Amino acid sequence: MDVKVLGAARQVGRSAFLVSHKETSILLDYGALTTKVPGFPMHVQPKQVRAIVLSHAHLDHSGAAPIYFLGGKVKLHSTPVTAELSSLLIQDFIKISGQYLPFEFIDLMSMNNSTVSHGYLEPFQIGDLTLEFFDAGHIPGSCITSVEGGSKRLLYTGDINGNETNLLKPSWKSLGEADMVITESTYATADHPERSAVEKEFVDFANAVIERGGVLLVPAFSVGRAQEIAMVLYNHGFKHPVSMDGMALKVNEILLRYQEYLKDPELLRRTLESTEQLVSWSQRRSVVKRPSVIVSPAGMLVGGASVFYNERLARDEKNAIAIVSFQVPGTAGRTLLDKGLTILNGKPTKVKAEVRRFDFSSHSGKSILIDDLKKVKGSPMFLTVHGEEESCISLADVLHQDMGVEARAVVAGEEFHV
Repeated sequence: MDVKVLGAARQVGRSAFLVSHKETSILLDYGALTTKVPGFPMHVQPKQVRAIVLSHAHLDHSGAAPIYFLGGKVKLHSTPVTAELSSLLIQDFIKISGQYLPFEFIDLMSMNNSTVSHGYLEPFQIGDLTLEFFDAGHIPGSCITSVEGGSKRLLYTGDINGNETNLLKPSWKSLGEADMVITESTYATADHPERSAVEKEFVDFANAVIERGGVLLVPAFSVGRAQEIAMVLYNHGFKHPVSMDGMALKVNEILLRYQEYLKDPELLRRTLESTEQLVSWSQRRSVVKRPSVIVSPAGMLVGGASVFYNERLARDEKNAIAIVSFQVPGTAGRTLLDKGLTILNGKPTKVKAEVRRFDFSSHSGKSILIDDLKKVKGSPMFLTVHGEEESCISLADVLHQDMGVEARAVVAGEEFHV
């Protein structure tokens, strides 16, 4: 097998890898860099590509995929929940950034019509390659992908979380033997705090905000994070009103249709039944006037209903904003977190509401990531991707030193033979 790195090299964004064996070439992910002017991976002509295989629905892994469905015969392979979630997210991507995108809604529809779904632990063929999905524990439907060509085997982690959460089981551990592993490196230099302690701190903070008469805004990614936050509050017996808004409501419907991809579907159902769904502007204008928790996309305060809530709540010191998602540099959420500033009436304004960050990451921290990679049998070559440069280099160094294997922090355009 031959592997070419097309993106996610020493950065988080535009994940894409070309894998070829004999007459078959596939793309493992084809994501975007979701900045104001989106960025894309290196291009491969559609006629060279047999299929795109998605690890999960997040736009940095799926957002550029419709480029390959402008009229060719490419197929998209994913878990069924990833197929629906990626379509939803890309549709919103087109709505927000359409003027910068090299595809339109009709191309997304073509992609949807070209999708083939597979469950976990169900091997399938794409030409000369045999593939299999394993649960990655990152978001519902996310997968670690095994690719076999001839006598060689490649593992691609996608985004992986070895920790159990309220919503999901931890990533699959029995990955077998491999000749190459393409691994994410997002948190390769840091461990996360104990999740139970983070949950308690967050719930205590929510109680304190409401007891002083304030409203707590939780900007959260619509897929996974919004549901996790609501489940944390429910599990801790939170007595105050909790509301949810935006695309997260559509995601809820999808997740309840694919309960086999959840750790405890009944817990999610009970949580959502106890949560008010905000679907009208009269509800939104009302909810900001009474003490409660509002969980709303977008997680980085870029578009979505959370922008409205931020504008209404930021001026009052009784209120608070809990940052529970990673904030990309240059986004409104990152500016709020780093500088305490937000845009009000078109001007940068100092926020009076209390701003706190809570680590609810859906990626493995350093120790668990390295431990899980060491469980891969054989002596594989590791390609470290999907992390800042320091993280990719650090993970490659640790794997080389501890396992005695070749490990590379790759750059875009590099090619490898397995």
